[in-house]
Amino acid sequence: MAAGPFVVRNRTRGAILASKVELADTPRARRTGLLKRDILNAGEGLWIYPTQAIHTFGMRFPIDVAFIDRRMRVKRIYHQLAPFRLTSLVWSAESVLELPSGSLAGTGTAVGDELQFSLCEESSV
Repeated sequence: MAAGPFVVRNRTRGAILASKVELADTPRARRTGLLKRDILNAGEGLWIYPTQAIHTFGMRFPIDVAFIDRRMRVKRIYHQLAPFRLTSLVWSAESVLELPSGSLAGTGTAVGDELQFSLCEESSV
């Protein structure tokens, strides 16, 4: 799997969820997640692969969370998940997309929507 960053598009709604999503696909990166961040800016996100549950213990800000299955369909959503919380295990999920609070509601993203992850194109200067 490519390292990213990725642009994440909701194919069902025709909306861009984030334009700079980093991938956490190693044990260390998945453990660290967003814990060292003070904020998640608009357009940013973290794609955690693989996982079926997350926690926000030690985080400093709320986030939106979308659990995604292997077909890239949204299986469960958490809006404005506060720090020091634990999600339920989502058996059908393969990964999780963490976004700034309000991102999912702002794009109308719902369970069943299909997402698309594309590598950001580097602009040559």
